[in-house]
Amino acid sequence: MRVIGTAGHVDHGKSTLVEKLSGINPDRLAEEQSRQMTIDLGFAWLDLPSGETIGIVDVPGHRDFIENMLAGVGGIDAALLVIAADEGIMPQTREHLAILRLLEIKNLLIVLSKIDLIDDPEWLELVQLEVEDLLAEHSLASAPVIPVSAHSGAGLGALLQSLQAALDDLPIQSNYHHPRLPIDRVFVVSGFGTVVTGTLSGGTISVGDNIELQPSGRIGRIRGLQSYKQTVRTALPGSRVAVNIAGISGAQVGRGEVLAYPGQIQPTLLADVHFSQLADVERPLKHNAEVKVFCGAAESIANVRLIDKETMRAGETGWLQLRLRDALPVTRGDRFILRYPSPAETIGGGLIVNAHPGRRHKRYQTEVVSDLETRLHGSPGERLAQAAIGDEPQRLTDLQKKLGYSNEELGSALNEALDEGLILAFDGKMYWAAQSWQTLLHTIIAELSIYHQASPLRLGMPRPELRSRLGLKLSLLDRAVAGDDRLAAEGNFIKLAEHAIVFSPEQEAKTERLRQRLAAAPFTPPNIADMNQLAGEGVVRALMDMRVLVNVSDTIAFAAADYEQLVKGIRERVKSQGEVDAKTVRDMFGTSRKYAIAVLEHLDSLGVTQRVGDIRKAGRNL
Repeated sequence: MRVIGTAGHVDHGKSTLVEKLSGINPDRLAEEQSRQMTIDLGFAWLDLPSGETIGIVDVPGHRDFIENMLAGVGGIDAALLVIAADEGIMPQTREHLAILRLLEIKNLLIVLSKIDLIDDPEWLELVQLEVEDLLAEHSLASAPVIPVSAHSGAGLGALLQSLQAALDDLPIQSNYHHPRLPIDRVFVVSGFGTVVTGTLSGGTISVGDNIELQPSGRIGRIRGLQSYKQTVRTALPGSRVAVNIAGISGAQVGRGEVLAYPGQIQPTLLADVHFSQLADVERPLKHNAEVKVFCGAAESIANVRLIDKETMRAGETGWLQLRLRDALPVTRGDRFILRYPSPAETIGGGLIVNAHPGRRHKRYQTEVVSDLETRLHGSPGERLAQAAIGDEPQRLTDLQKKLGYSNEELGSALNEALDEGLILAFDGKMYWAAQSWQTLLHTIIAELSIYHQASPLRLGMPRPELRSRLGLKLSLLDRAVAGDDRLAAEGNFIKLAEHAIVFSPEQEAKTERLRQRLAAAPFTPPNIADMNQLAGEGVVRALMDMRVLVNVSDTIAFAAADYEQLVKGIRERVKSQGEVDAKTVRDMFGTSRKYAIAVLEHLDSLGVTQRVGDIRKAGRNL
């Protein structure tokens, strides 16, 4: 299904032409009918010669209502630019044509209306030449010009045939399974409740589906659907749709919100865009200028940040970052229009390249511009890799939602990105840009280098500490360590593979004295504070990291071999006798009750033993 738009000056007979073609008067407001002027968006539909039903959005022509016009042209497949033969080209005609070009609506038909009012063939020829010159200015010399009269019906058949030919050249709208309905009208029907209308894209919606409105985030359910006054169970992308929503009142919905499946669209206050300035704009666009942004049916005031230049003059293109006053539900690939708020003037438009940059870019940074150029001009695989840049791997469905790829396009892009090493797969479900992966590895290596320099007597950084510093999931940290031979894990420590604890001669001597003390009384060793006095706190901690010493409590540690002997003896006793107590451990090893209890409590924490009253029985890890 397709949707066309009709644009032109207020007196050029747009609405009359729509009514003649469709039998529906798009001017639904009483004021519009009394003034014979389209003020807000009007809607109709008609059948083409092929039998296909297409929707019509009739937009206002008067310059006072140009912003209403912008709310209606975002989702159209083709446009009829109506020019009255008795008046010729008007300023609004030029502005409407410029807007259609900025939105890249390439299927354009020029309708020369009211030819029944022209008696002088030379005048009609003059107007046609004027139109041809205008089209040539915009590289639209091939756009058909169809003279018609809504009054007599002359030329209407040729118009329908030309419209059929224009739409036949367009591909069928793909179903990406990510439906979006920018809302251009809201009303309440007695007995049914809230109804919203718009042009559906990206996927189908069905009765019973849960939906979300953005940017408000309100959740509702589709109670009913109509498309061209026909009740349907499922609405197809590319069609005009009326949605009866349950769970949301009409007062809670406004034009410009977007209806989608829950969680599929995130509104943004910041967007990176590629912008084209109109050639006839008198005022240059300056950094931080205040503008109005129109995207889909939504609008917001914004400040423009010029990324790669100080000002942008008429006819220039470049990169902007829009700092929006109100969050807008936009996605990559959406086209937009910018206008000065006062005096009101359309200044240009372009493409949303990154709807969620996450931060304000520094200006005049070549890497920022390079990244944006890749997002705009890169291959499908390169764009997928760009979308996969982030703090952690992402689901493939989320990447598809960012890019708007069909399933076929996504599969091709994924194969390209994997083959060229641009993206990495995690468990076959999550994907991460190779660039982000390398950034993570470099960050880990840098953190560990600093840590080793500051703490040379530590075996490595404790895994929980490193994970916390980097804000990583533990599984991602472990994969990074396992996947790079510059990193190593020893027990609960992460270190650079090349790092080793090296004692000075003086520290070696202190270590030897400590070993002698431990050998002299293996099961009644000096407490940790005394060990620190004897060998130095850094050395004692290093010996613990290397498992030369095993601490069983905050104050007690044993030499590793003595600790293993204790554990072995306690295990054997529990296995043979079914239990053990502190007195038995004391007597078995010639130690004191203090040390025996410390060892047993330590083994309780490991699940080797399990305390039952004053005795220990087999634990789950015996």
